[in-house]
Amino acid sequence: MLRIISIIVLIFSVLSFSQTKYSEINEQINKGNFSEAKIMIQDKLRGNELSASEKYDLQFQIELLDRIRLDFRRTRSDVINSLKKYYPDLTDGMLLNWEMDNSLEMKIIDGEKRYFNNAVPNLFRVNAAAKKVKEKIDGIKRSELDIFLEKYIPEVVESANRTKERFVKPVKMGIKYSLTVKPNVVPEGEIIRCWLPYPKESNPRQSGIQLISVNKNEYVIADDKNLQRTIYMEERAVKDKPIKFEMELVYTSRAEYVNLFETENPVSFKRNSEVFSEFTKEEYPHIVFSDRIKELSGKIVDDKKDPVQKLKKIFTWVDENTPWASAREYSTIPNIPEYSLDHKHGDCGIQTLLFMTLCRYNGIPAKWQSGWMMHPPEINLHDWCEIYVDGYGWIPVDQSFGIKNYLDDSQKYFYLGGIDAYRFIVNDGYSKPLFPAKIYPRSETVDFQRGEVEWRGGNLYFDKWNYDMDVKYLE
Repeated sequence: MLRIISIIVLIFSVLSFSQTKYSEINEQINKGNFSEAKIMIQDKLRGNELSASEKYDLQFQIELLDRIRLDFRRTRSDVINSLKKYYPDLTDGMLLNWEMDNSLEMKIIDGEKRYFNNAVPNLFRVNAAAKKVKEKIDGIKRSELDIFLEKYIPEVVESANRTKERFVKPVKMGIKYSLTVKPNVVPEGEIIRCWLPYPKESNPRQSGIQLISVNKNEYVIADDKNLQRTIYMEERAVKDKPIKFEMELVYTSRAEYVNLFETENPVSFKRNSEVFSEFTKEEYPHIVFSDRIKELSGKIVDDKKDPVQKLKKIFTWVDENTPWASAREYSTIPNIPEYSLDHKHGDCGIQTLLFMTLCRYNGIPAKWQSGWMMHPPEINLHDWCEIYVDGYGWIPVDQSFGIKNYLDDSQKYFYLGGIDAYRFIVNDGYSKPLFPAKIYPRSETVDFQRGEVEWRGGNLYFDKWNYDMDVKYLE
């Protein structure tokens, strides 16, 4: 039997980067004085008056400060060197303007200006003027994924219309997923605990899941009722050797298409009272009906009464006003939609949570869904969501894939009620418990796609291991 089954653990929920209850520590964190804040936290931890949960929270604060440091490692020289090709006459004023409008993401850490690791690529994604400069020098090249989807989406729509079926064009895929812990990050002989992503079985788009192999003799597959599903393994650390956790499986995925704009009956979202109550409420810390969200909703939706038009307005606004850009780790963001509004961009999960928050505030039930995008031109981590529509149940929305303006008007909103077959669904909720329970704070406190690893001495963060997804298309 796996050792973990017999371990009794006291677990405290720390789901997001948040301030401590000590104003003096918070002040130092807000000023970017991370080293001073760490010293102050360590001083608190040496006292005897703290409860176990308070100690846990403070220790996690130290980890979060370290995580932010890892995300902001670029120096001013790094940024200038990366921009020279596009701005040979770059000035301090230009840098400052980009920093002030959050086009060039940076933080002051211990008195030194540090830029987000992907600050320069993101500048060309989110700043319209900078994007034009880059396009003038590098040219415009369509992504292979868009070229693929331009042909694929009309095929899905045609198949759904012809067959009158909602789920069409099945694709059978074989995957080999591995997570490799780097040598000597855990003392020799210590047990390494590992959770890998495992596919959900309850969604009609995903079926025929067959586990082919696991490279450990013992493992635990979480019941499908777990909203973030895992396969769990253990292994002893060996000096100077990497430790690999690996599984192989096959499954079949289908595309789904519901045309909300051409339905026989009016679209509504309220007939299932249980679903409506659960999935139109706030879900702290990332789905919060702040004054800012309420004001934005008023501007987007204005006086629209038709539910479909409300939905379309929200989807369109996020698509047009929140360009995709790579993001820092979610565990370091106190409220993801508010972060998106501050920085005017977001990756797939950030765009999705903003869309979900606006939907829920407007009485449209919405829930998180994520895993991987498995398209032949691009395989990557990915987040999207589902909304509940009376008469249809849960249907997919991929806010990040957005409006496909290269398709005709009848198909460009495909991802508002439709989705392609190239998905690997792992999660039906965010920030949900893993099984078996994790002792230490997760590396990713919101999503679960790459995996999680720990030993009895603590969590192993992303810099301590590597992951790999290999996909074969079988039919």
